[in-house]
Amino acid sequence: MTVAFTFPGQGSQAVGMGKAFADNFAAARAVFQEVDDALSQKLSALMFEGPEDQLTLTANAQPALMAVSLAALRVLETEAGITPSKHAQFVAGHSLGEYSALAAAGSLTIADTARLLRIRGNAMQAAVAPGVGAMAALLGLDFDAAAAVAKEAAQGDICQAANDNGGGQVVVSGSKAAVERAVELAKTKGAKRAVMLSVSAPFHCALMQPAADAMAEALSNVTISMPVVPLVGNVTAIAGSDPEEIRRNLVTQVTGTVRWRESVSYMAAQGVTRFVEIGSGKVLTGLVKRIAAEAEGVSVSQPDDVATLRSHLGV
Repeated sequence: MTVAFTFPGQGSQAVGMGKAFADNFAAARAVFQEVDDALSQKLSALMFEGPEDQLTLTANAQPALMAVSLAALRVLETEAGITPSKHAQFVAGHSLGEYSALAAAGSLTIADTARLLRIRGNAMQAAVAPGVGAMAALLGLDFDAAAAVAKEAAQGDICQAANDNGGGQVVVSGSKAAVERAVELAKTKGAKRAVMLSVSAPFHCALMQPAADAMAEALSNVTISMPVVPLVGNVTAIAGSDPEEIRRNLVTQVTGTVRWRESVSYMAAQGVTRFVEIGSGKVLTGLVKRIAAEAEGVSVSQPDDVATLRSHLGV
């Protein structure tokens, strides 16, 4: 059995996430305190108690989701002896989850990761004025067909395939009018459904270039160490461990496609049979079966999941 640790992205946040870990484990409380200190904000209180509209803000949701993932991982380490170096062949994360994966693998400190994600969230939100951009999910089209729809819909505007999530789920992003055209066009190209998404900005497209520039500057000021296990990156969909390549890819990721389907397929082809999603929700676990039918998805989002994973891994 070969294992990959995966980490969720934006959209998996929920009021109350991480609270059960904090209530029961000192190791989790230490992570939440470290993130609070790094941001000079009681982010943990916002996570545990809300309000939801504040937690959902990109600048809060991104470091908050990372905090839950790392708190859960620390509990796995301290309570069950389950660590990336001993039990995972790869780490990977969806969009902001890539930062969680790097922190999990020791490439970034938790404090640096929290500050980077705060900068990333603010920069992504500020890159495009409200109402100018949009995102939509195209369901039932493969990636190439969805990318072709986006290209045809652009008509001089920005419209790109932003997330290749697998299972015939591709998200397009760009100028609002172009994305609306893509929704209508997709329906004529065989999509089962095509729906506008309720998001605060058009992530992972060329409109995010100001945010990419901000991240290039922010990332130039932090130390990135070699991960203890290779990272399967969003923009490459293959494993890598070189710190400078990781730094460059984190910048490219802001405007580039999240190649999640290819990332999971790559790990499965390398022998991964169990994907362990660490953090809030079960979105990535749900995608595993659609992408790699022979593999198993397991999520660790609550304290009870620690014992379950321990049993799965036989440790």
